[in-house]
Amino acid sequence: MAALSRSDVGRTAARSIHRQHRLADCGGQSVRLTRGAVGHPFPTLAPDSATVGTKYGRDAATDEILELTGRDPESIWLYEGVLEVAYEVDLFGRVRRSIEAARADDAAVEATRDVVKITVVAETVRAYAQVCALGEQLNVAHHSLDVVTHEATITTNRNEAGAGSKFDVVRAQELVAQVHASIPPLEGLRQSALFQLAAVLGRPPSKAPAEVLNCVKPPGLSDLIPVGDGATLLKRRPDVRQAERRLAATTARIGVATADLYPRIQLSGLIGAASSEPAEFATNKGITWGVGPVISWAFPNQAGPRAKVRQAKANTVAALASFDAVVLQALKETEQALATYRSELDHRQALSEAQNKAQQAFDMAHGQYVAGAISDLDLLTSEQQLVGTDAAVAASDATLILDQIAVFKALGGGWRNMESTAQR
Repeated sequence: MAALSRSDVGRTAARSIHRQHRLADCGGQSVRLTRGAVGHPFPTLAPDSATVGTKYGRDAATDEILELTGRDPESIWLYEGVLEVAYEVDLFGRVRRSIEAARADDAAVEATRDVVKITVVAETVRAYAQVCALGEQLNVAHHSLDVVTHEATITTNRNEAGAGSKFDVVRAQELVAQVHASIPPLEGLRQSALFQLAAVLGRPPSKAPAEVLNCVKPPGLSDLIPVGDGATLLKRRPDVRQAERRLAATTARIGVATADLYPRIQLSGLIGAASSEPAEFATNKGITWGVGPVISWAFPNQAGPRAKVRQAKANTVAALASFDAVVLQALKETEQALATYRSELDHRQALSEAQNKAQQAFDMAHGQYVAGAISDLDLLTSEQQLVGTDAAVAASDATLILDQIAVFKALGGGWRNMESTAQR
């Protein structure tokens, strides 16, 4: 939530993200897998094709070697070693499409990690903002308690002086009790939000960041939110990028499966040596070598490869449907978040105007009450309206910051880095 003006938010979220990275770094494994796929076009060693060893005894192979060298079969030491290298000629794009699929998988994993980052930031800032917003509501409640207590004292003094009635005193004290009763629930909710913040930071409740309790005003945006157009939104949302890369990976695997319908051509070569004497191991008598093409083809029975092609195409259709669903969900969430945020801004402005009018009405009622021009009921009514509008404004501030966080999540966050991301 880099756009928030309070630096504590950024530091708090950064600590939470760092904790998530310690728990699991999902990107490193995907990079290693991609590097493995990219290495396919280069010559590779076949399994168990690089061996060096020695053994003592008699077997058919040993007897054959002895006969070739003009010696009688016997138990001997045999020294042998072989190295075989194969290179696949990618005529039908199997290797190339495998690399495309691996790279798309890698990008999908990176997008998944971005989803986690955005979620962690949003939930961390949400908990921090709730602590601050509830602090503001508590300040408003204490201020309202001071106001109604002061007015109740004036009413009591007037009654003792012979003005007003005991009923007016009881009504004023009732309002004091109502305002006082609103404070403990707010304190409990604030402690709960603090413990939630400790949880996202990876701390036990006993080590919750108590310094956050000094915040008594919700953080606000320092810059306008760059909503942008639909295309920009789809590039920014990591879940959309994740679905698109998964679609790309399944599409590339159609090419891999299709290539298996055609012959697979490999150029292979080997060099080795076998000898009963260590001195002859590296001489022309013991060295063997060979080079040539190897062709493998599932023909004429291609039922298996064609079934794999149909499966790959079905997976692509499913991935496309998933991509469409993610795009629609992203557009819906964004419009909902922006509509809710916009309506709450209007609500907050209207409440601010009502609060100003309620304060003016209370000031006028207080002066007239002290002068004896209005009744206790009129003063009590103006007090109730002032307390209600103050509490409503504070509650709207809390809702507003939560709506801002919802917009942040819906827009995919990280918009300050979008230009460099798009260039990649």
